[in-house]
Amino acid sequence: MKLALYLPNFRDKITVAEIDALANVAEELNFDSIWTLDRIVVPEASDREELEQSFGSMKEFPKALPVSSQGEYLQGLPLIPYLAAKTKGIRLGVSIIVTAFRAPAVMAAEIATWDHLSGGRINVGVGAGWMPEEFEAAGAAHIYKKRNKHVRETIEVMQGIWGNELFEYDGEFASFQKCGFGAKPVQKPRPPMFFSGLVNPKVSAKRVAKYGLNGWIGIMDTPEAIITWRSAISEQLEKIRSSVSIDSLEISSMMPFEITREETDQTSNGKLTPTMVGTADQITHNLLRYKEAGMTMPMLWPPFSGTPTEKTIDDLRQLKEEILPKIE
Repeated sequence: MKLALYLPNFRDKITVAEIDALANVAEELNFDSIWTLDRIVVPEASDREELEQSFGSMKEFPKALPVSSQGEYLQGLPLIPYLAAKTKGIRLGVSIIVTAFRAPAVMAAEIATWDHLSGGRINVGVGAGWMPEEFEAAGAAHIYKKRNKHVRETIEVMQGIWGNELFEYDGEFASFQKCGFGAKPVQKPRPPMFFSGLVNPKVSAKRVAKYGLNGWIGIMDTPEAIITWRSAISEQLEKIRSSVSIDSLEISSMMPFEITREETDQTSNGKLTPTMVGTADQITHNLLRYKEAGMTMPMLWPPFSGTPTEKTIDDLRQLKEEILPKIE
């Protein structure tokens, strides 16, 4: 089982020094990858729990984000070239890039440059997004109802630009004549690509299978949910007679993580079940369940508030040095 760290750039208060410290310890502990979060805005309505939709469009959550509209969080995408310069071997990604907020061809060309800056260490996570207010603030309100189509076109443009010397495309959200877009990614045939799905396993599975993506990223999934998502992807691969096996794909989920002194209530409650927040014994038990379910890479998400970065660093060390050997 690999480990990934979801950097807490989306927090009411986060410093570059904290980002540095967390990235450094993840690399020191030989984590597979570090990821940032793509969040453009926090609407003021969120502070009153009056967003148009619940968090992530998931029924278990309130109509609010866990960060204040006045929070001093850092944007996820600009951190990637910075982290490329600050780290040496760990892989880097955004979980996930909301494609509607960027022109597909521009994003593809910039990611290729990221791959050069990092020496070929970029992972590409893409998804549709969920918050209407954010689409409005990003100048993409007209895309909201067709955001899933925008993701599909973005994947096609990315793969076309990265795989061809010259490329042309004629779609609804991108249409351009044959062009060159500069340097190709260092990684061949392209950087690994991940699709994020939070609600509908069948839709996500179709994207992973159709476009030959390298993995799937969920959020706060129980071991039982991982089995469901993994099965859906496997069925789609078989349906299109893909040569890719489900066992070759990365199955990940963004998981709130903290090691506590006292046991936490692990009563099954869907995405609200704190499977990776608990004592060392509880986390060990749940990681074994995740491994059996087919998760290959938990993406560890430090708390939004109340836990010093130093405590998170200690927890990461304990996880890697004391807990993970019991899983392997």
